[in-house]
Amino acid sequence: MLKSQRNGRFWCITQPDHGAIAGYLAAHWGNDTFVRPGYFADAPDAERLRAETIFGIAQHDNGWWEWEASPHLSEGDGLALDLFDVLQDQQEGMNRWRRGIPRFARTHPYGSLLTSEHARWLYVPRCGDGMDPAFIHPLYWKGLPALYESEAMTAGRKFLDEVEGFQSELKAMLAGSSDTECWLADEHFQPHARLLQLLDGLSLSLCSGWIKPREGESLGPGRNAFPLKDVPRTGWHDRVELDVQPVGENRIRIDPYPFDIDPLPVTVPYRSFGEAEATSGTFQARWNGSPLQFLRYEYCSPSTV
Repeated sequence: MLKSQRNGRFWCITQPDHGAIAGYLAAHWGNDTFVRPGYFADAPDAERLRAETIFGIAQHDNGWWEWEASPHLSEGDGLALDLFDVLQDQQEGMNRWRRGIPRFARTHPYGSLLTSEHARWLYVPRCGDGMDPAFIHPLYWKGLPALYESEAMTAGRKFLDEVEGFQSELKAMLAGSSDTECWLADEHFQPHARLLQLLDGLSLSLCSGWIKPREGESLGPGRNAFPLKDVPRTGWHDRVELDVQPVGENRIRIDPYPFDIDPLPVTVPYRSFGEAEATSGTFQARWNGSPLQFLRYEYCSPSTV
């Protein structure tokens, strides 16, 4: 759960809904300047590769499905724990990936492989195992997280071994078909893995205040200015930096602009609770009895601001 507070109310967005927003952005990525997913290099069926990449990006947090249906609750507000609070339990966070990575392995091995790579690059900087600067998640653009200590480091490295085991199986499945073998090449896989990180970051910036602003303290969802670094434009060896800048009235300028619609409307589904509502009755009754609401943003190019 991604929780924030606005005007004395709690705003709650589920991880699957956050992932769906990332998938929506992936489906609209690409224009005369930016290559669409699946087309960073030659492939026998680029549209199929594009579809698999979009699927992987949309489902990258599917390991949270069960947790979100019956979450652990906060003693303070009676609502589901915020993602930050859940991740204080290292094993609980790892268990989300243990569920999510293999869920679609048989039907969508490429999407599962992208999910596994996303998980790997989130843990590598905390385990000190050779961070590639080109794969620093937008969460960490101002600085990498602290290294794990002692038992947590041991558990982290063990988990990375598990992820690599998942990856070996998924790569073997893809390599077993002449239609998908080339998808494993760096010229395809690296820009797609990076795109997952970037669109995860953009979605997080609309659903939470987690992406740090260029200056000062976080202003909350959809209100922080920040850069997106190492963005693949026409291929892995052609990467640029995007400037993400809110300009008022829920409009956000991106320069250079990467989407196929300008402006691009983005809808964020959420549930809202006042303090009294949050603690009145059982969580399931409160949650399912609360109407789903929608916050609307627009991404736009400098020319349409």
